[in-house]
Amino acid sequence: MAKPKGKVTFNSNLCKGCSVCVASCPMGILALDTSIINDKGYSPAVCVEPDKCIACGSCAIMCPDSIITVERVQ
Repeated sequence: MAKPKGKVTFNSNLCKGCSVCVASCPMGILALDTSIINDKGYSPAVCVEPDKCIACGSCAIMCPDSIITVERVQ
């Protein structure tokens, strides 16, 4: 059976940079992008290694603002 693959999408303008998603990712592929400041004045979360996403959804479940979407891809 093939390993599940995922695609993580963030609504970066609504992210408050709390990093709860970063801490909850079992693959360790999320980080705060300190090179960007969003409309709210925060550094938003990004997926730094999208090929390693297993579509577990932990980040989306833990996000207090529901700004993360996780999709399974083939």
